[in-house]
Parts: sequence; structure tokens; C-alpha cells
Amino acid sequence: MENKTVVSIETVIDYIEANLDGKLDLETVAEAVHYSKYHLHRMFTSTVGMTIHDYVQRRQLTEAAKLLAFSDRPIIEVTFICGYESQQAFSSAFKSMYKIPPAEYRDNREFYPLQLRFALHRNVANKVFTKDDICLAEKADIPAWMNLMRLVIDGYPVMDEADYLSKLITAINEKRALVLKDNGVLIGAMAFSSQLGCIDFLGINPQYRKQSIQKLFLDALMDIYLPGQEISMTTYREDDKADTGHRDILKQLGFAERELLIEFGYPTQRFVLPPKYMEDIQE
Repeated sequence: MENKTVVSIETVIDYIEANLDGKLDLETVAEAVHYSKYHLHRMFTSTVGMTIHDYVQRRQLTEAAKLLAFSDRPIIEVTFICGYESQQAFSSAFKSMYKIPPAEYRDNREFYPLQLRFALHRNVANKVFTKDDICLAEKADIPAWMNLMRLVIDGYPVMDEADYLSKLITAINEKRALVLKDNGVLIGAMAFSSQLGCIDFLGINPQYRKQSIQKLFLDALMDIYLPGQEISMTTYREDDKADTGHRDILKQLGFAERELLIEFGYPTQRFVLPPKYMEDIQE
């Protein structure tokens, strides 16, 4: 990816972050950063992996959730601080993403983000990666792993960082954590459970999402670490407005839908990928 594009998107993100309390539709942002809205839409979506509308909504609601959990500001005040013109519109948007009304979320006092500020890195390589480039994670990888987790947090509802970090350390110690790097930059990570045959976390830097990195991790997992096992993973349920495309990715990778679940109070669905030898027999 060219540095010019990355710098341009960084400018857009800076503007959005400085104006989360206001109107931030595509036309407003495009005018502020001096791009045509059509060009900006294509460039932003291609780089960040979601539209400006989705990014803005998720950022505004995340800031609202933070205020609800950690302050005593009235909900109507939170509404205006986070860019909404009416409490009704805010409550509807909040419930569609967080699955509970703002007042109930406040009562719970448990904050989790829908979207953290997006951070880009420059000089993304066009290198062709293979599954052999994937290796076991080490404790030295933890800071970069946590940064990647924050970057792809839209795929993991109800993320608790402290709990996640504890489980990550355990996974690294038990050699259940894999990483892929590009010139020292962590671009992909996977944590899995050997006993349950499930993927606990699969995060790919969105700037590399067109390089089929998810498939490389699955190949490494099924060929080297969990050969002959069925692999499962949970994600959003169908039509969940908080999903930015993670269900579609699993389907493209060959996962099939299974039972509906409730995880940490959030409605999800389990997906399953059959063992490779079963695929070979069916072919």
C-alpha cells in the first residue's frame, strides 16, 4: 500500500477522532479533508475494511459506552456528546450494537469497545506469504499481539482486555498461539484450543486482508497443530448489525453454520470446518 494513501487515511481518522461529537457523514468528512466523497469512500473502505459510516458509528457508540460505564452524565447528555441529535436515535443505535438499552448498560458498569481508534502502518509489503512463515508466538510478541487485537476488535464482541491478556499468556506458554510477521511487524495471530479443537482468536491486520492470510493460518493449524481434527469458531449471528463481515469470511473459508450460543451474555453462533481428510474423501 502506498504511503500516500496511508497518510491520507490517517488524516481522515484524525479528523473523525477530533469530531466524534458532531455530524460525520461521508459528505461532511470528504469536504473537510478535500476529497470527492466517491474517492474517499473507496480509499477508506479498502484500507480500513469498513465504510466511514460504520467506523464513525462504532467509534461514537464506543465512546458513549465508555461514558455510560465510567461517568454519571445523564443519558441525554451522552447522546449529544457522541454526535446523536435525539435520545431515541441514540438508544436505537446503541441497542442494535450492544444488545441492551443504554440505561441497562450503565447499570452493568462493564465497558467493552465496539471499535477503537484505527492505527495504520506504512510500507505494507506485497510479499507472498506461505504457511511456513507462521510460527509459535513468544512472550516478546505480547505487546504487538495486543495492538493487533485492538485493531480487529470489531470481530470480538464483549472483549475484556485483562481477561484476554491472561488467556493469551497461557496460550503462549502452552504453545497454542501462532503469529505471522512482515519485517518484524505482526500482521496475523491465532490462538487455539488443542483439546476442544476451536479457534479462540484469529486476527489479521486489515491492510493485509486481501492476501488470504486467514487461509494460511487455517492450513497451518490443520496440517501441523491439529491434524485430522474438526475446527470450530464462534462469531456473530446472522443479521447482527455489529458484524462488519466476519460471518461471510468464515463461510468463504469453508466453515458451516452450527448451533446458536450465548457467550458472555452476547448472542453468537458456532461455525465448523471439517477435517481435511474428510474433505478429500468427499472430493
